[in-house]
Amino acid sequence: MIAAVGAKTAYIEPGSPWENGYCESFNGKLRDELLNGEIFYTLKEGKIMIEAWRRHYNTVRPHSSLRYRPPAPEAICWPPGQSTDGQLAQTPLIN
Repeated sequence: MIAAVGAKTAYIEPGSPWENGYCESFNGKLRDELLNGEIFYTLKEGKIMIEAWRRHYNTVRPHSSLRYRPPAPEAICWPPGQSTDGQLAQTPLIN
């Protein structure tokens, strides 16, 4: 399909972070922080571990480019009827 419109595929040289810095940076962090320290015995185990790492990477792990904050921190939702100090909140009566 690409050749039909006269375009050519642009290949990125493996291990060339200057050609695609975002992907190479992420791949390096994934390798260093997860893959080099784990052995996956089943595909399911790999999926579970990688998903846990992805959630940590996006919600807990600080990123230097974001002033050492996580990109999408998890929101804390208090249960209905409870205040932030753990005491039951008084619900105002509406007439």
